[in-house]
Amino acid sequence: MNAVEQALSPKAALRLISGNHACALAAVAAGCRFFAGYPITPSSEVAERLSQLLPEVDGVFVQMEDEIASIAAVIGASMGGVKALTATSGPGFSLKQENIGYAAGAEIPCVIVNVMRGGPSTGMPTRPAQGDIMQSRWGSHGDYPIIVLAPASVREIYTETLRAFDLAETCRTPVVLLYDQVIAQLTETVDLADAKDLRNAERKWASGPRETYQPYATGEDGIPAMSRPGAGYRVHTTGLNHAENGFPTQNPEAVARNLGRLLTKLDRHREAIDSWQAIGCADAEVVIVAIGISARAATRALDLARARGVRLGLFRPVTLWPFPETALREATKNARAVLVPEMNAGQLSLEVERILGGKRVDAIHRYNGEPITPAEIAERAEALAKEAR
Repeated sequence: MNAVEQALSPKAALRLISGNHACALAAVAAGCRFFAGYPITPSSEVAERLSQLLPEVDGVFVQMEDEIASIAAVIGASMGGVKALTATSGPGFSLKQENIGYAAGAEIPCVIVNVMRGGPSTGMPTRPAQGDIMQSRWGSHGDYPIIVLAPASVREIYTETLRAFDLAETCRTPVVLLYDQVIAQLTETVDLADAKDLRNAERKWASGPRETYQPYATGEDGIPAMSRPGAGYRVHTTGLNHAENGFPTQNPEAVARNLGRLLTKLDRHREAIDSWQAIGCADAEVVIVAIGISARAATRALDLARARGVRLGLFRPVTLWPFPETALREATKNARAVLVPEMNAGQLSLEVERILGGKRVDAIHRYNGEPITPAEIAERAEALAKEAR
């Protein structure tokens, strides 16, 4: 039994592993067979694990010369028909942005892990932060769709990595896994047995007459079929605005038609994309909205506050982008106020304010590398509840 078979065998389902280790295991389980990356704290363990695991399944691991080359290699591997992954942190994620935009525009499936750390610039490589929320959505240029998943536990990193590959392949889009340094290097005992059934998606391959194939023509699902390498279908792929045949065009009608389809294609698949957790929201006076380690602290804050007679709820977007707006409105409809604890100078709170309109939204902003504590969240939420009564 090789290392991968041993790691993923049902007998080894109960594992004591870190978040980054879980990501690597899930990537292999999802069928990832190519990784290109460059070491950067605190994501390097993903690469280290895959350097051991991928050769066991005839996969390829490449340490590239930098982050730009890493995402370019991943895109190339995916165009060659292989499920591909790269992992990085804030500065490296910034360097990848132009090619992420290319992958979104050319509709090339790939998965990008971004383990958030303190910033800006080199910042605090060994400290957690949540300052890449907006960069994960809007970091590249122009208008483009993207999926961002925000797991908050070791097990959820495993399941969301599986789901990231499924969504990338079925929706033909880059998918970002966004989690903070604490979640990445946290070690938990997790049961991976029942999670293995989640990996089953394959991209839609071209079929039918080769002479009529158009690489960006679609049906009702809005997802074009890709040409399997060697299958004989002629393909032209470009980062320029293109028509259904894949060739560049500046014809306004063709650009509007094809770019419009690109920008709305994820809306047709929101049932598979959207994921969230709502705890105690039905009777909550104040609903907390948080991700990552801040959400874990908020879970404990709920217990502290309710023990003192203050009704708190938690809404945690697992799918961060596209944001589950309808679910957030439902979760907060009975609340007097909303509190957003986040480890940045204010990113998630702005999105919550936009979605909820006139509802009162308060925030705790922390960017010194120290996580926000349950006591701090409970205290601020209790004060908000009293003010709103």
